[in-house]
Amino acid sequence: MLYSELKNQIKNLGFSKIEDFAKYVGVEISDILKWEERDEVPYTIALVVHLLTGQTHIPDSNSLDVLVEECLPLATLLEESSSFPAKLEEMFLLQKQLNDNTNGVNWELGINKFDKEINWLRCIHMEVAELIDSTPWKHWKNIADKPDMENLHIELVDIWHFLMSYILQETNIPKAVSLVNTHCIYEAVSMAECDVKLMVKESEKLSYIAFAIETGNMPAFSGVERFIDQFFRCCKISGLSFNWLQKIYIGKNCLNKFRQDNGYKEGTYIKVWGEKEDNIVMMSVLEKVEDLTFDIVYNELQKIYSKL
Repeated sequence: MLYSELKNQIKNLGFSKIEDFAKYVGVEISDILKWEERDEVPYTIALVVHLLTGQTHIPDSNSLDVLVEECLPLATLLEESSSFPAKLEEMFLLQKQLNDNTNGVNWELGINKFDKEINWLRCIHMEVAELIDSTPWKHWKNIADKPDMENLHIELVDIWHFLMSYILQETNIPKAVSLVNTHCIYEAVSMAECDVKLMVKESEKLSYIAFAIETGNMPAFSGVERFIDQFFRCCKISGLSFNWLQKIYIGKNCLNKFRQDNGYKEGTYIKVWGEKEDNIVMMSVLEKVEDLTFDIVYNELQKIYSKL
């Protein structure tokens, strides 16, 4: 593939700049300068472009046999990614519906139906604190404890609820899907390789971004892009894949609706189901359900809650 062809192709893929594409595929700007100088793109990059554009014909190359094994994990990830826009749209629609039901229409203006101010930035900051509390960060207490990775992932999904709400406050659903889509293709580290100290430091950056926007030190729209990039970095280094993020989100969104339907605002809702918090019960439901839908999860929660 010629370099000039690459520039045209990446625009069709939604990348505004060649630098954005470079960051996406994990190459340095110096590499791109070499491609431009030779007007030739490496075969692996050409293959990535072919896969992203949905082309079934694989470009010919003498080194293809050598590269196939290396490219298979990427090809699998890219095949999965074809469903990401639809999954993102579903999540944004569910989040808008939840916000409409909970806060009333026009919540995007920053006031709910009870005339109370909505501050998604503060919500994100508070959820980051809860995420950090899932790790043994305290030097004076329970220093030998292991991090609660399941709850850490739940807290990340809670942040995702509020981040999506903030994005919807700034733009519409089609634009939101476009903004997020290219960040969803990543390979999460294995749980054994998760660096918890790094996870804490990177999650704190989400609070820094929230504070910067809140104090007027960062424009809201560029803040949205920073939020998205940093959030998915946190997912990657915590071992939370996009597919599992989406699955937990459906479950947690369903649980939030279930809470509202069962007296959460009024203070009559029972959050501890027997000996387990409702979050943990919800996770056990997700692990059992194969073809997960909102209605299936809701019905399962209803069955369990009715027995309390």
